[in-house]
Amino acid sequence: MAETFTSESHHGEAATLNYTLRQPLGSVACISPWNLPLYLLSWKIAPALAAGNCVIAKPSEITPVSAWLLGEIIQEAQLPAGVLNLIHGSGPRCGAALVAHSRVKAVSFTGSTATGGAIAAATATQFKKLSLEMGGKNATVVFADCDFERCVNEAVRAAFTNQGQVCLCGSRILVERSIMPRFREAFLDAVGKLIVGDPREANSDLGALVSAAHLAKVQGFIELAHEEGGRLLAGGQRVQLEGRCKDGYFLAPTVFDQLDAYCRVNQEEIFGPVVTLTPFDNETQALAFANSTAYGLACSVWTADLGRAHRFAAALESGIVWINCWMARDLRTPFGGVKQSGLGREGGVDAMRFFTEAKNVALAW
Repeated sequence: MAETFTSESHHGEAATLNYTLRQPLGSVACISPWNLPLYLLSWKIAPALAAGNCVIAKPSEITPVSAWLLGEIIQEAQLPAGVLNLIHGSGPRCGAALVAHSRVKAVSFTGSTATGGAIAAATATQFKKLSLEMGGKNATVVFADCDFERCVNEAVRAAFTNQGQVCLCGSRILVERSIMPRFREAFLDAVGKLIVGDPREANSDLGALVSAAHLAKVQGFIELAHEEGGRLLAGGQRVQLEGRCKDGYFLAPTVFDQLDAYCRVNQEEIFGPVVTLTPFDNETQALAFANSTAYGLACSVWTADLGRAHRFAAALESGIVWINCWMARDLRTPFGGVKQSGLGREGGVDAMRFFTEAKNVALAW
């Protein structure tokens, strides 16, 4: 992309040639979260450098080691000093100072909606370029004509990958009512086979949550689900392991049904291994449920009806729509969300455009 990124030229009607320069911004800030600490940091750094900027990167203070190792590799590769800079520290102290600094011309942030909002407020009067990839409360929408077995398997994967600690996870599973009993039984059977264990063991499907505080938050939502009238179908309890992981923050994959589509558990981001099953009667209702949250990051839709797939995708309030798949990522495509899920897009050309400033040059004949 660094070698092939192009700009536009236009032959003007008034004997002019217009061409666009896309120039580096200068120093930019890349702030990444704890859940995918190397992946989300590196995919911000790479286009920023490719566009010609210097980068000040702040990884999450909760998971700093992979970023430190990346810094060691960068030094070994002899990248010129000052081109890539890693700062370790807390968000309120280091992150806040970084985004507010007048010489930082753009901020690429992935993390919570609350922190994204604080960044937007702190930089509003400086008019920095912002790319904010924030929370999600994503739906998996299952129509009766889906490829049933594949849909079940992917719905389980979408629900519990990385213990549900991925912004793209499908935590609200909306199922057409006519197949709900069959789907529920198959889904619970698959969930029952998942193994919570030491992540160093090859047969472990789920590891630990990231911290004691996050475990307590997720457990609080499980309690709330009971209070809101949910029926616990699976999990709900902490898992105690032996050996080196005996004090880890492990939680069984948890499934609820009989919750209203508009209750807090179905509207607020949990970011853990907790999902809900909700029936719908028709396409209109499914769309209303899918669009009902304040978030709009991703949605997975399962149907054999191609017309419905296109129609539904166009109507979804979502930055990413997967049809008959989940997490089919191509890093060249625009990535980001709408509503409280984010601002702007990254990936491929979108990332290069974000990390550059466009300048039009008009040349008279």
